Amino acid sequence: MSTRCILTDIEGTTTSVSFVYDTLFPYFVNHIDRLLALRDEPEVATTFQAIRAQEGLANDHEVLNTLKRWVHEDKKDTHLKRLQGIIWKNAYQSGAIKGHVYPDVAPKLQHWHDQGMVLAVYSSGSVSAQKLLFGHSIEGDLTVLFSHYFDTQIGHKREPEAYRAICTHLNLPASDILFLSDVCAELDAAAVCGMQTLQLVRPGTEPGKHHPTVSSFDDIEI
Repeated sequence: MSTRCILTDIEGTTTSVSFVYDTLFPYFVNHIDRLLALRDEPEVATTFQAIRAQEGLANDHEVLNTLKRWVHEDKKDTHLKRLQGIIWKNAYQSGAIKGHVYPDVAPKLQHWHDQGMVLAVYSSGSVSAQKLLFGHSIEGDLTVLFSHYFDTQIGHKREPEAYRAICTHLNLPASDILFLSDVCAELDAAAVCGMQTLQLVRPGTEPGKHHPTVSSFDDIEI
């Protein structure tokens, strides 16, 4: 099977789960009040308004409490992900946070890029948050290696329709795309639309039974 594009998840695939849960999420919660100072910014104002309407909330403080609850629940809500990206932007740009990537990731991405492979990201985190993580990673700026970024605005990661939409956007047949993820339900959805799949079994990941598995990008042969 030919492979022309690598589509990769982030959390648990290129990046440790603990970085997301122990660094990014707490930073957002601890600095969430900054959103009140930014609520006149169009993106924040529009997102706050959408959350109030969606949840039937009376004021912005109720929005903040809802956001904190969503973080605790790890809710894959597009509004939450957008606001997290806004808070994390300052942290990355100031150097308070560096994006974690496993040591096997950057060299392999560079190798694929040099071979002319299309590299793309699909994560539940917002596109802006994806670019911040890879742009301010412990391995330097990796954004130059990726040509496409997708988040839940294109669809949820456990729904085949999202992967069909990604194929359309990339203008590639599904069979030419290899999707990397640690989550079997995401791989299942990608496989339904015809993508090649590979599960990354990082520390703490439970291997599935229906997809090939590797423990490192170094083990991926194309």
